[in-house]
Amino acid sequence: MSAVSKEEVAALREFNRIYTRRLGVLNEGLLDSPFSLAEVRLMYELYANGPAMPSELAERLDMDRGYLSRLLARIEDQRLLKSQASQADRRSRTISLTRKGRSTFAKLDVKSQAQAAELIAPMDGRGRRRLMSALREMRRALGDDGVSPGPIVLRGHRPGDIGLVTQRHGELYAREYGWDERFEALVAGILSRYIAQFDPARERCWIAERDGEFLGCVFLMHKGADTAQLRMLLVEPSARGIGLGRTLVEQCVGFARRCGYKKIVLWTNSRLDAARHIYAAQGFRLVREEPHEAFGDGSMGQYWELEF
Repeated sequence: MSAVSKEEVAALREFNRIYTRRLGVLNEGLLDSPFSLAEVRLMYELYANGPAMPSELAERLDMDRGYLSRLLARIEDQRLLKSQASQADRRSRTISLTRKGRSTFAKLDVKSQAQAAELIAPMDGRGRRRLMSALREMRRALGDDGVSPGPIVLRGHRPGDIGLVTQRHGELYAREYGWDERFEALVAGILSRYIAQFDPARERCWIAERDGEFLGCVFLMHKGADTAQLRMLLVEPSARGIGLGRTLVEQCVGFARRCGYKKIVLWTNSRLDAARHIYAAQGFRLVREEPHEAFGDGSMGQYWELEF
């Protein structure tokens, strides 16, 4: 385990300060109520998960039992809690919210939801997706095993995607293969023409994402006559090894068949082993190759075809 830097510690503490200030948890009463953050959190636990023994509450909240007892006493004095002997152990008691307690917390919950919505409302769709992804990732990074990734979603392009696809191609191919900005410019030109000449009846792209995070993409473009061209297959490193590349190519092939194309062609590079294996598994065959010097790595350009 590597040592934690001062900068990392400072960044996490600064985030905590900003977030707690925005939520107003430093005020004497949370959400303009007479209750502290700890008291509201305790009521939430009982509201969401039902009656519990003090020992269970202390474990769930990771709270000192003495401090918990004082919180319970204060809330019970306001007739928001009730306790009764546990059916499992008559020596213990079970804590639950009274009707007044449930009503009180429900009003606080509405205020809390409105406060969270107010923070998120100024963000556009992309900003909200990035926020949701970051929140899940932060919880997982801090050891919350209860956060499971959502399903992978395939969708068509929307504003912002073309720039993102161009950026990720440029960044990944530079990092993994050493290709320079000429490749990124090539991608930008191809995608610009795709948007300018887009024919939704015969062309489509598939953007793969999970929890709002971009995982990969592929495009099917009209080449001419009864021929389509598969382009821009990309799978992020975080999504490799789960069959996403195969799924994206299958989407292209299936759509091309439904459109009545007789052939799909594609151009790839001899260094892209994973992609070439996917194409071969889908029935594509290598028809020719030639030296490709555009990116300065001495690789071979390859032309593949799939006929129906």
